[in-house]
Amino acid sequence: MNNRLKVLRAERDWSQAHLAQELGVSRQTVNALETGKYDPSLPLAFKIARLFELSIEQIFIDGTV
Repeated sequence: MNNRLKVLRAERDWSQAHLAQELGVSRQTVNALETGKYDPSLPLAFKIARLFELSIEQIFIDGTV
């Protein structure tokens, strides 16, 4: 699954560690999300969307469509 997480994080000048702390996950999880190696759980996707004040669809792009 592709996503805009890295761009959104960069726009706010946040490190991966800062974003991880905001989400309550590890920095490695943020890295895996950004590189597409890990798809977030639905609760985590909602948490990310709330943090960036966007819809899930504005952040995550399903590559199968």
